[in-house]
Amino acid sequence: MIEMKVAGIALDAATRSPIVLLRDASDRRALPIYIGQDQARAIISALENHTPPRPLTHDLMVNIMDEWDLKLERVIIHSLQDNTFYAMLTMRRGEIKKEIDARPSDAIALALRTHSPIWVMEEVIADASIPVDREADEAELQAFRDFLSKISPEDFIKRGQSSSENSSS
Repeated sequence: MIEMKVAGIALDAATRSPIVLLRDASDRRALPIYIGQDQARAIISALENHTPPRPLTHDLMVNIMDEWDLKLERVIIHSLQDNTFYAMLTMRRGEIKKEIDARPSDAIALALRTHSPIWVMEEVIADASIPVDREADEAELQAFRDFLSKISPEDFIKRGQSSSENSSS
């Protein structure tokens, strides 16, 4: 799993649909997730630390969680099926831990309000992320190619022998 942060909300140029954009810590990958208008407003409100005069849905959820001593430990975006992302909330109350199915947009809105981490399964990132820093990706790929060009089969044999010698002592 890779921890990601909310980079912001954007609008799809063609459909004008809101997209929440998650980024990894190295700013190398971004994960765009299409969301509804209401969820976009809820996420923007949390990003801007806006407190409404009366609690809206996600604020109400946080209030209920506080009253019942429930802690949102983390959000996990765990799969992508037929262009739909799936998430779960990992909740804790004392020693009891529960995982609750949630839409990613609602889970993100809650995570922002409770300062909880957002994690994404590596398979989801592999399937749906977009590169942000192509130059860094190319540099990393070139460094790996350079490494491979300098290594010989004998290097693997030497490493294997030293590992087996260390494990037999």
